[in-house]
Amino acid sequence: MNERGPRLDASFLRTPTGWPYLLTPLIPVAVLLAVLGAPATVVFATSALGIIPTAALMGRATEELAARSGPGIGGLLNVTFGNAPELIIALFALQQGLQEVVKASIVGSIIGNMLLVLGAAMLAGGIGREKQHFSRTSASIQTTMLMLAGAALIMPAIFELVEGKGLPEPGAEAIHYGGTVEHLSLAVAIVLIVTYVIGLFFSLKTHRDLFNPEYEEEDTWGWSTRTSVIALAIAGVLVGVMSEVLVGSITEASESIGLSEFFIGVIVVAIVGNAAEHWVAVLVAMKDKMDLAVNIAVGSSAQVALFVAPVLVIASLFIGPYPLALVFNGFELGAILLAILVGNHVTADGESTWFEGVQLLAVYFVFGLAFYFA
Repeated sequence: MNERGPRLDASFLRTPTGWPYLLTPLIPVAVLLAVLGAPATVVFATSALGIIPTAALMGRATEELAARSGPGIGGLLNVTFGNAPELIIALFALQQGLQEVVKASIVGSIIGNMLLVLGAAMLAGGIGREKQHFSRTSASIQTTMLMLAGAALIMPAIFELVEGKGLPEPGAEAIHYGGTVEHLSLAVAIVLIVTYVIGLFFSLKTHRDLFNPEYEEEDTWGWSTRTSVIALAIAGVLVGVMSEVLVGSITEASESIGLSEFFIGVIVVAIVGNAAEHWVAVLVAMKDKMDLAVNIAVGSSAQVALFVAPVLVIASLFIGPYPLALVFNGFELGAILLAILVGNHVTADGESTWFEGVQLLAVYFVFGLAFYFA
């Protein structure tokens, strides 16, 4: 394996995996614009695009470490850092008291992976092929995990609807629910975290073959462990910087461009935090590796529900103005339930076509329209 890695020349930047790094100059530009007090809309757009190369670098460093660590540790690294950019963005939003944005980004990540990413992968991979095949067993396990997590996530909202103040409006400012529903949200978070840990043991130990399909090994850059760790640390710092700039401009930018913080959280923030990983799912689907594409899409949704959301609830006990209550608005509840049901149905037969991809994308765009007008 070549320890020097690839030449990061112009030809590499034009490749399907190299394009995110074309956006690297936007990182210092976003910081400079924020320092100079540029219009919030410009700062927001620049920092959103600047997150993409940092997330791509984090994903690449994780893959390099995974390739050198064996399937068990490698799988753990991938699931641990898979949604790190989204988590970091949400933590900064919590610190700023943007709790409704945080909840919107959780929902946006779940439906984005199940509908947008899976749909794009099925469409891109299905063009020119009659059908593509993937493991029904693996897909069923992951969609079942997601369905159970979704059921747990919506219970605090149902409790608040029946016993409390009712559901929040889509454009609501931060709401302090207090008392019982916050305790219920924390209890749900603990249950989900425990389930997630048990799921890791299941997928990485006792049933590893189901979640690690045999494929021809993808080319790596040949980084040493030391280089990979350094790159991961640098990427983490850059994601943090970009996240702070992005979150700091959300409120003013939403007012300037006429979009609600709800729409920005559920669509924009949810997409930019995982853009690089989403693109990987489409690329592997085009190579007819649908097992891997489905694992990325559905697995990322499950990770958000089982790990990212609970971590944010627990973190809110220590950062932000008050604890995060998992009380989603009506649009968010409907989107979670429908996305999980649709995704479960589409993956149930272990086969996909390009038209199923179109249908998933259509559902996502319908959700987006509803969120825009909400």
